[in-house]
Amino acid sequence: MTLPTAYILRRAGSWSGAHDLVTLTYEERFLRRRRLVTVQGEAFLVDLAETVSLAHGDALELADGRLIEVIAAEEPLYEITGDLTRLAWHIGNRHTPCQIEPDRLLIRRDHVLRDMLERLGAGICEISAPFTPEGGAYGHGRIHGHDHGHDHGHDHGHDHGHGH
Repeated sequence: MTLPTAYILRRAGSWSGAHDLVTLTYEERFLRRRRLVTVQGEAFLVDLAETVSLAHGDALELADGRLIEVIAAEEPLYEITGDLTRLAWHIGNRHTPCQIEPDRLLIRRDHVLRDMLERLGAGICEISAPFTPEGGAYGHGRIHGHDHGHDHGHDHGHDHGHGH
């Protein structure tokens, strides 16, 4: 049996009339080709021209024209309050995806980061919420671990504190 296939991504605000929904975590929303299942249980294949970062409210258009809306799944997060500028710097220095809001930061739960942030005076609450962190500084929409994914032809001149 051939699965319905989505070859087209419609960005949030550029479409209407979804046929069904697919709920995906932050990691699952980074894809090019993958089999997914809608909330109504319909399996379909995503086969996009390039790897993309899907946002909450985007839609995948199936070959027959039906639209599957992308919903950001709730995930286990830390809600961080306190000196947000200072705390965001420490989180960013560890290349950790972070959702930045006016009165809080959100990161995925990690006991090592929690310990560091508590030592820095952060208020931390465990919550479940959709996670949409800031994209990378070079417009790629994602932070890919420690690899910056670009080459400037010169040394960055900064220390990541990894001991090497």
